[in-house]
Amino acid sequence: MFSTGQLIFAGFFVVAFVIVMIFSYRKDKRLHKKYYKGSFYILIGFLVFILLLFLIKTQLNH
Repeated sequence: MFSTGQLIFAGFFVVAFVIVMIFSYRKDKRLHKKYYKGSFYILIGFLVFILLLFLIKTQLNH
């Protein structure tokens, strides 16, 4: 389906992308702690909301 060159390029691209993302996150780690203090609670609330929607859907189908 893919040629050998395309697979090699994809592998190098994925590795390089992950390395750049790690360095970028480490560089901005202090800023994330300062400006995004309550974002964990937003994530928890969002996941609870999705879970509630799923539970309501399954209960209405029975």
